[in-house]
Amino acid sequence: MISIIVPTYNEESNIEQCLQSLSKQTIPRSEYEIIVVDGNSKDRTREIAEQYADMVFIQTSKKVGGARNDGAIASHGDIIATTDADCIIPPDWIARIMAGFSDPAVVQLYGLVEPIEPGIRHKISLALANTFSRLGYYTHTLYYTLGCNTAFRREAFFEAGMYRTIDAGDDLEIARRMREIGRVKLDGKLRVSFSMRRYVQFGTLKSLYEWLYITIKGGDDEKYQYSKREYK
Repeated sequence: MISIIVPTYNEESNIEQCLQSLSKQTIPRSEYEIIVVDGNSKDRTREIAEQYADMVFIQTSKKVGGARNDGAIASHGDIIATTDADCIIPPDWIARIMAGFSDPAVVQLYGLVEPIEPGIRHKISLALANTFSRLGYYTHTLYYTLGCNTAFRREAFFEAGMYRTIDAGDDLEIARRMREIGRVKLDGKLRVSFSMRRYVQFGTLKSLYEWLYITIKGGDDEKYQYSKREYK
């Protein structure tokens, strides 16, 4: 069994395409569960999610990391995978994750991203991000994992202490702790389609600056609010 955790907040315009893609995987639906952990949305997010997910409930822990933790605690899988509500998942995603954990030394597996929205600017932005991720991995200096495309061996995830409930940088931080337990592996062919809406609405440079600023400050800062953004 593999458990897929999807945090949500006011995602009625995106959640259906995400869950539809998760429901159309190359492995039988009985071999994985979909868990939607909602931040008390004010729209139809939970109503839509209930048509596809095995569990839908309101989170009790703080922020996106807390939602992922709540989902993991409620899950039944030996492998816990996470993605985001505004992503579209390729049909072989779960199968690739399962294959990646055939090596017993692997405790965390992560992949790369490509843009949902058209345009060369978005492709260049994510190509640079993917290059940064590869450089960090192969030089063993930085494991740039993303919550939209990562998976954990269950026992190791709980042993490491799960996600920190911070605004930004939680993906980097948990990878550091997972490395103390076992191997953190990048699979360059493990990809999801990622929405660029944050960068479209708030600007690429501004969004990256805010993420970097909060991460350097330890994950939280009163100056910027990274969680529960309202999108047009």
